[in-house]
Amino acid sequence: MAVMDIGIDLGTASILVYIKGKGVVLKEPSVVAQNMDTKQIMAIGEDARLMLGRTPGNIVTIRPIRDGDISDYDTTEIMLQYFLNKAIGKKSFRKPRVAVCVPSQVSPVQKKAVEDAAYQVGAGKVAIIEEPLAAAIGAGIDISKPQGNMIVDIGGGSTDVAVISLNGVVCSQSIKIAGDRFDKDIQDYVKSKYNVIIGDRTAEDVKINIGTAYHRDEIDYMDIHGLNIVKTLPETIRISSEETQEALKDSTKQILDTICEVLEHTPPELAGDIIERGIVLTGGGAMLRGLEELIEERTHINTMTADEPMTCVAIGTGRYIEFLAKYNKDM
Repeated sequence: MAVMDIGIDLGTASILVYIKGKGVVLKEPSVVAQNMDTKQIMAIGEDARLMLGRTPGNIVTIRPIRDGDISDYDTTEIMLQYFLNKAIGKKSFRKPRVAVCVPSQVSPVQKKAVEDAAYQVGAGKVAIIEEPLAAAIGAGIDISKPQGNMIVDIGGGSTDVAVISLNGVVCSQSIKIAGDRFDKDIQDYVKSKYNVIIGDRTAEDVKINIGTAYHRDEIDYMDIHGLNIVKTLPETIRISSEETQEALKDSTKQILDTICEVLEHTPPELAGDIIERGIVLTGGGAMLRGLEELIEERTHINTMTADEPMTCVAIGTGRYIEFLAKYNKDM
């Protein structure tokens, strides 16, 4: 019986599980609901996300991975166990080979903790891969060639910008500004302009439906509900896509600055490759409208979003096992 190869993307916003031959079989929020009185886990994943902002005081929703860092190892292990069981079932004749993707800024101690957690939940062999490499593989880039490729992976908690060549990262930088920060920017803007507080889910809906990083000729609108902090009453307001551009301008500028800083530290030959081949965007945050145009305007380099930006890292993580086998590297 063949050994099952599994790739796990441990994201701040979502966890994705990829199985060789089946593709991405699971995508759920990285959220756990816990009863603080009994310490009992009440829900994990999508069930826990539905509880956000709607639970009594003794039940809290926890994100064990924050801003790209693993802040709660015990809860992460429980979450990992739950998602693996859900993806492949509890019964398995042979322990699977598991590759786990981690943010590029995690320390060796954190990598070891993730590796130990994977063994604890039943992996036979474990490999750890950093997000930019996984994103590049998942986007269909041959990272083994002596060519410069720039990946901008915008996840939930962090944005990783990296130049990749010959199976490795030549130069990179990571900032804790990504999808979750976009949501908070929208919340802060609405509170400042309208004196209305909106929840995380509402802010995310605004970002997904009408959010933009660049001027659009056609303006979109969306009605949202929140609490007016002056009247202390519920209120419905209408927000435009132009307003989201204003709300997000500081965060998108910091991402642009990071891209330019990495380009400044890129060797000339590889920089030439990037000018020729372009910049590739991956991650759920890359789906924000107008990002391609904004980056092109600043860098004068063709910028494109991968075909399946949200699943690139998970797919690349799963294919990393095949990559190791191809180059005779041990897991």
